[in-house]
Amino acid sequence: MIPAAKPIIGEVERSAVDRVLASGGVAQGPEVAAFEREFGDTVVAGRECVAVNSGTSALHMALLALGITRGDEVIVPSFTFAATANAVALAGATPVFADIDPASFCLDPAAAEAAITARTRAIMPVHLYGHPAAMDRFSALATRHELFLVEDAAQAHSAALNGVPVGALGDAGCFSFYPTKNMTSGEGGMVTTASPGTARTVRLLRNQGMEQRYRNEIVGFNTRMTDIHAAIGRVQVGKLPGWTLQRQQNAAFLSENLENVVIPNTAPGATHVYHQYTIRVPGHDQDAFVAALAARGVGSGVYYPIPVHALPSFGMSLDLPETARAAREVISLPVHPSLDQGDLDTIVEAVNAVAKAGA
Repeated sequence: MIPAAKPIIGEVERSAVDRVLASGGVAQGPEVAAFEREFGDTVVAGRECVAVNSGTSALHMALLALGITRGDEVIVPSFTFAATANAVALAGATPVFADIDPASFCLDPAAAEAAITARTRAIMPVHLYGHPAAMDRFSALATRHELFLVEDAAQAHSAALNGVPVGALGDAGCFSFYPTKNMTSGEGGMVTTASPGTARTVRLLRNQGMEQRYRNEIVGFNTRMTDIHAAIGRVQVGKLPGWTLQRQQNAAFLSENLENVVIPNTAPGATHVYHQYTIRVPGHDQDAFVAALAARGVGSGVYYPIPVHALPSFGMSLDLPETARAAREVISLPVHPSLDQGDLDTIVEAVNAVAKAGA
């Protein structure tokens, strides 16, 4: 079976972990500080970076650092992983769900603007599947309405819009280093920002509210990243450019050869990094298509079959037609750097056969 996703952990990562273990210092320390600098320099155009223990924590800490709190509203897409809205709720605010752009699967700026109320404090687009959201339009919208702009970049390491990397386009950017992301630290997250004040507040929040031991300035959490995880992340951030190019080349081959499905779109000026290669299969039974691919040795995934607003955790009934359509039609195919040409040929043959059989 060709897996839909495959973490790549090699000897260099193992050696980095061994180095930290041998040092005797495994909690947040010099490896975390180095990882923050290196990620900032290579991925987000020099923005200040603060490492935390997960992508969800990155979203949560960023919102709190910007002052998002009870009574506030934050506009989010519903076609995303639940962590996007969970972080808003955990901050005490209310997630307001808006529809997506069908071409990019990202939050639609027009739908977001229509959802703005007197209580809106922020907009949080998701750079879904590795495609950047329309941040130029969101920046104008946020400026016009005096709102914070928070990027959920959990799936978009090294994606860019008009040459500017994601994570450097809003008031704060939030990345995940979960094992199946474009790079991993085993588990972890990163907050990026151009504001020293925001960065300092995130540092306080992740460490029980203190910068100096026993000098707690605010009520905080323990969302620190360990030096063990940071050591893995430092190795992986060095590999990220090569892996990104391989994902893009794999995606180009799939786009050139797939038939009778709707291939991913890339907007003008966008750099797509293909965390997922997501096709649409309108007119097909989604589950049956996935099962037929598996029978031919091709793993795939459906992200996301239930929009977040409709999950039991939120339990809302909303009219988001493009969100509902995407949830019915999307299937994500393998695109990760571990694929060889034989794998790519197998994927194309399987998809084309299944799509043709159901046409």
